[in-house]
Amino acid sequence: MHETKEINALFHLLDDPDQEVYDTVASKILLFGKEIIPNLEHLWENTIDESIQERIEQVIHRVHYKDLQTALLQWSSAEAPDLLQGAILVARYQYPDMQPNSVLTEIERIKRNIWLELNNYLTPLEQINVLNSMIYNYFGLKGEEVAYVRKNQFFINQVIESKKGNPLTNGIVYQSLCAMLDLPVYAVNIPRQFILAYFDSFYDFTEPPRPDDVRILFFIDPIQGQIYTHQDVEGYLKRMSIQPVPSYFNPQSNKKVIQFLLGELLKCFQDDKEAYKQEELRDLIKLLNE
Repeated sequence: MHETKEINALFHLLDDPDQEVYDTVASKILLFGKEIIPNLEHLWENTIDESIQERIEQVIHRVHYKDLQTALLQWSSAEAPDLLQGAILVARYQYPDMQPNSVLTEIERIKRNIWLELNNYLTPLEQINVLNSMIYNYFGLKGEEVAYVRKNQFFINQVIESKKGNPLTNGIVYQSLCAMLDLPVYAVNIPRQFILAYFDSFYDFTEPPRPDDVRILFFIDPIQGQIYTHQDVEGYLKRMSIQPVPSYFNPQSNKKVIQFLLGELLKCFQDDKEAYKQEELRDLIKLLNE
């Protein structure tokens, strides 16, 4: 963006010791949108004072965050929000300059290889075996239990790059591929787990589900693609002393999955210095309710 007298004047006020002045200046800079970021980066490079550099970094973050809010609201307002695109937006919180093409290209490559192996004569279980072989053997995706010290496992770009995720991000990769291949696999709301279910293709989503619902053919653990039966899930609920209710067996909307991803991600920021990130992520979750 071409620097104007107004922009220069605002930049000169970024070092004002008065917090109220700084907040006013930052708010005015935000009005220029993300086009102002190269100017702010140039200012940072030519600033010696570390405290002023920190203020510039805060303003850059706020510009990126405001842009992300707009993008997430647009995604949420779509008739059918795409799950993978939602995960890419979440990754932009930590990596605002990320290029989604590398993620999309890799997912498309895996999808193409799966599609070549699928045919109309395969049973649902055989279809999932093809997926598992391609995702975990051919592509080499690994999975670990959720650990909030491994925050990169919550960002889809890092998962694709490192080939290592957690149940949630692996599940988003898995469900996204199923959606591209027209396979009826959706996340379900089993407590303390992120697990997928293969629904009968004739499943009527207008009817309330039941705990013993045979319309779910089987369950899939996205860490490594392990298959679970209804008995396995019932046994888990019994061990956890959880009374099964119909909502546990409902397919989760893509919006709900992304809200859950944001909710788990905010637990990664436990330091006092990062408390503002928890607040920002809570605001993004609320934004998806609008």
